[in-house]
Amino acid sequence: MTFDDDRRSTPPRPMQAPRRRSPMLVTGIVVAVLVVLTIIAAQVWTEIAWYRQLGFTEVLTTQWITRAVLFVGFGLIAALAVWITLWVARRVRPAVTGKRTTLDQYREQIQPLEKIAMVALPAFVGMIAGLAMSARWVDFLAWLNHEEFGVADPEFGLDAAYYVFTLPVLQTLAGFVLTIAILCTILAAFVHLLYGGIGGGRGFVASGGARIQLAISGLIIMLGIAANYWLDRFALLNSEEERFYGASYTDINAILPGRTILVGIAILVGLLFLAVIWRGDWRIPAVGVSLMVLSALVIGGIYPAVVQRFQVEPNAQSLQEPFIQRNIDATQYAYGLDNIETMQYEAATEAEADALRANAETTTQIRLLDPTIVGPAFQQLQQNKQYYNFGDELAVDRYTIDGESRDTVIAVRELDLNGLSDENRSWVNDHTVFTHGFGVVAAYGNRTTIDGQPAFYEGNIPSNGGLGPYEPRIYFGQTLPDYSIVGAPADTNPWELDYPDDDSPNGQVNTTYEGEGGPSIGTLLEKVLYAIKFGEEQILFSDRVTSESQILYNRDPLERVAKVAPYLELDQTTYPAVVDEEVVWVVDGYTTTGSFPYSAPVEATGVFAGSENSQFPTSLNYVRNSVKATVNAYDGSVTLYAWDEEDPILQTWQNIFPNAIEPMSEISSDLMSHLRYPEDLFSIQRHQLQRYHVTDASAFYSGQDIWSTPADPVQAGEGLQPPYYLSLQMPGQDEPSFSLTSNFIPGGNTDRNILTGYLAVDSETGSTAGEVAEDFGTLRLLELPRDTTIPGPGQVQNNFNSNSDAQTTLNLLRQGETDVVNGNLLTLPVGGGLLYVQPVYVQSSEGTRVPLLRKVFVAFGDEVGFADTLQEALDQVFGEGAADGAVEDPRPPAEDGEAVAPGEAGDEPVEGDEPAEGDEAPIDPGTLTELEAAQADLRDALERAQQAIADGQTALQASDFTAYGTAQDELAAALEDAVVADERIAAIQSEAAGEPDASPSPEPSP
Repeated sequence: MTFDDDRRSTPPRPMQAPRRRSPMLVTGIVVAVLVVLTIIAAQVWTEIAWYRQLGFTEVLTTQWITRAVLFVGFGLIAALAVWITLWVARRVRPAVTGKRTTLDQYREQIQPLEKIAMVALPAFVGMIAGLAMSARWVDFLAWLNHEEFGVADPEFGLDAAYYVFTLPVLQTLAGFVLTIAILCTILAAFVHLLYGGIGGGRGFVASGGARIQLAISGLIIMLGIAANYWLDRFALLNSEEERFYGASYTDINAILPGRTILVGIAILVGLLFLAVIWRGDWRIPAVGVSLMVLSALVIGGIYPAVVQRFQVEPNAQSLQEPFIQRNIDATQYAYGLDNIETMQYEAATEAEADALRANAETTTQIRLLDPTIVGPAFQQLQQNKQYYNFGDELAVDRYTIDGESRDTVIAVRELDLNGLSDENRSWVNDHTVFTHGFGVVAAYGNRTTIDGQPAFYEGNIPSNGGLGPYEPRIYFGQTLPDYSIVGAPADTNPWELDYPDDDSPNGQVNTTYEGEGGPSIGTLLEKVLYAIKFGEEQILFSDRVTSESQILYNRDPLERVAKVAPYLELDQTTYPAVVDEEVVWVVDGYTTTGSFPYSAPVEATGVFAGSENSQFPTSLNYVRNSVKATVNAYDGSVTLYAWDEEDPILQTWQNIFPNAIEPMSEISSDLMSHLRYPEDLFSIQRHQLQRYHVTDASAFYSGQDIWSTPADPVQAGEGLQPPYYLSLQMPGQDEPSFSLTSNFIPGGNTDRNILTGYLAVDSETGSTAGEVAEDFGTLRLLELPRDTTIPGPGQVQNNFNSNSDAQTTLNLLRQGETDVVNGNLLTLPVGGGLLYVQPVYVQSSEGTRVPLLRKVFVAFGDEVGFADTLQEALDQVFGEGAADGAVEDPRPPAEDGEAVAPGEAGDEPVEGDEPAEGDEAPIDPGTLTELEAAQADLRDALERAQQAIADGQTALQASDFTAYGTAQDELAAALEDAVVADERIAAIQSEAAGEPDASPSPEPSP
């Protein structure tokens, strides 16, 4: 239709024959649509297949169904609201008059698009609104299934679940209604303006239909604003003040009443909009809106500012005290700091000779291997082939070796195809031949070999050592190819490289995967779908893809857990463990929220794995380590265990996914013994303890006792000193336990680096199936006396760096082509004070870099020790012989062929060396008695050891590190010979005395 009644001025348009569409264009469009649909179908089908194979289909379907319901539901509501708005606006437009206006030409241009706009605009708005609301599926699911916290907020008396689960959804709904209402009002006003329902003149003139529609829209908007004001009353409990978090005196006594008043004003203004329907005077709601804006400025802004400036600030400490106490109590509960064991530690600064013996169990376990440094040593000594690799940062765990729990540095020998040359890279090799890594490598945390290499007790290919038998094949890890195709019919010759073997005809042993680690890819349809997913046509045509084939993908442990548990935040560190004769990756999962009332938030970006892309708030104020997850390195199976079964957020997700999480009772004894306190959680807790170790509100307000986490003294400028895993005995403990530790120094604007606190958390989970140790997770805080100066990590590192004798030796080591690398600076409560220990490594500055432990720094108070071994360094600080019995022999055991020999992993213990050319020939044992022969061997070995030490010192002074290395090798061999000879002497003497001999029988003399 047209808005001009004079139709005679418009000549009739000639009829035009419909234009035929090009068959090629139609075909192209159809093909493009089919291609897009096929790609989408491939992604959807393979995703479903992956979840179904893992047994977590309900996680995917629940997520998709919830998203779909939210998308459709809110999309339809938004689309329907827009459509009704446009339909009503068109229906109530005034009749067209004969008088032509300036808007007529715009109407004529828009008229042909009316029908399209009536469909396209609601559909577009509905799609945007549906997508926005479907992204909040986590909030809606948790709200519908939530559990109570059992903790009420101190202001309104509501359970914390209201703030965590209900309030975010109510705010989302209020925001949705308000946004759609404003959009519909704008659209209605535009249509009425276009079609004459709204006119100008002396005032704002609207037709009856326009007046009714806009008045109702105004009412809805004002009700939405009122709802937001009402909900903002509760949001005050998560506001931020200058000195603390949560609602303050001004919030509760000025802003809260003001928002309640604004709720009433908004409702009143909404009713004034309805008056327009009968009065037709827009000045009435205009005055109401002006009144509301003015009230918002006065009640919501000016009045609170006056209260804050003239009432609160002059009396801040007394008025804010109850609100600060709320903040302290809520923060300690939300971060698990409410049961921390705090004690005043009168740390000694003078070393006493017998102080170490009381802490012998701690000092014998002092970890000398730095997992962030010794990775290259693992690679050089245990990599075996160029296509294997270890991570740059290794894991610290504990294992029972010979009946004793030992701190261990452990790593998985993973597959890394970057080690292959370009000519050996092909689709067949990358995805069907090189499919897995092989075995784990473990070294004593408190021992090295004579020449400073890690003392491995598990290693080699095939694996052997102290961990016993286990499945060594690593099909799931952190550096594997994006996908591998494995499996073949039973009568097929294996083509997967299992491990290199010089005794095999081809120099390698092949295998065929026999697990259930991935979806099937044996049918033509499956091949097509996965070829589309990965963009690899070889999947369709390769004869390596058989009817028995499986495809392994999403192989990183963190990625697998994140996909099956999208409601968890994950610790950025995953570590391997040999459990029940299998290798598993252990992943710590957290439940978090940023809405716990009165709790102080912490920025989690860069802490949790994948937090940059997380759907959860990066600023959180409640966290629990609620889930322990394992990923089997052979078959990729993911198991989630409920770790904090009392956590209401975890209970909520268990209501949603009742079959996804196993109870703690299902944890085996072996797995339990390798679980630990997570590093990310500890880092967050120590961050909050910098301020919230103060429990008195007045002292908290003054801020005179704020602490800080020291910067890493080893890696200057690289951030804070990381927490360290090690076994130690805190004051008050009956025995050492595996722990995670950190230090505190003064906070504020000061550069003082003295120790103010020492924090350790008990990380020993015990070894009882389904039952965690009673003391696990106990946080113990040592507060140091304020009138005593205990050097902090920065001061201690400075003392080490400025020690003239130590630096003279280290400067000699730095000459030539070698670098000196400082290891982690450990702090331990030992000897009635705090003991610092730092290993020092030497490595080549270029080429092959193998960090070797050469020296050890020790500090107690202002005393510094520096020697070749920990025992010697302790003796320098505590007195000669003080470390006897308190420090373990640095050499690893080599009994029954189980332990890997020092230096060259996997070699059998050395029984004796042949004399070098030019050496004096050893005494012929055939001319002596058996005892004399053993004694002669011992003397010979000790003489060679003494000569090797002298040669080494001469080479060191000459900066001849090649000769120094040769001397160290000779020293190691001589000492091994001495041990063997000494054992033979003891066995002979024991036999002569008629005592049973438990040692191996000596070899018969020739």
